[in-house]
Amino acid sequence: MPSKDASVEVSETVATGSLPLHPVVIRPAPQFKLIATGLDNEAAKTVTCATCHTTRPPNRQNRLTEDLDQFHQGLKLNHGRLACVACHDSQSGYSALHLADGTTIAFADSMQLCAQCHGPQYRDYQHGSHGGMNGYWDRTRGPRERNHCQHCHDPHSPQIAIVHPVAGPRDRFPPAQQGAQHD
Repeated sequence: MPSKDASVEVSETVATGSLPLHPVVIRPAPQFKLIATGLDNEAAKTVTCATCHTTRPPNRQNRLTEDLDQFHQGLKLNHGRLACVACHDSQSGYSALHLADGTTIAFADSMQLCAQCHGPQYRDYQHGSHGGMNGYWDRTRGPRERNHCQHCHDPHSPQIAIVHPVAGPRDRFPPAQQGAQHD
C-alpha cells in the first residue's frame, strides 16, 4: 500500500463482466500524537519522538515497560519479547518504522509491517474475515470501508480479549409450524 495521509482506495472491475466496483476505502491508521513535555514554554509544550531520540543512542535491549524512562512510563509494552528497534527505525530518530529487511517505511504504512509477522491475520483481512468493515459486500451496489490494524489493536500490546461468540442470528425463514394449513 502506498503511503498516504488520506484513506487508501482499492478499485477494480468485476472479472466476469464490465460492472464497475465501488471502491474499498481503508481508513488510515490513527495518527501518532505529539508528546506533552509538562513545560510551560509554548515552543516546547509538545515534542516528537525524534526530539529526544536523535540526541542519544538507542538502547537495543529495551523490551519491558520497566526498561523505559521519562515519557514512556505510561506505555503498555507486551508484543512478545520484541525490542523497540524490532519495528521502530532508530536511524530516523524513531520517526519511521522498518521492515525485517531494513526497508524504512512511514507510520502510515504500518499495516505492511504488521503483515510480516501476522500473515494469517493479514490474509484473512484481505479476504474480509478479519478486521471490521462497513458498507457493501456486493461492491456493485456501493462502497466498502475497512479498518486499519490499529483501530482494533494497540501496536505495543496487540492482544485483545478473547471474544466468545454469541448465539447466532434468528432464522429469517423459520420452519413451518407443525399442523399449520397451507392454501
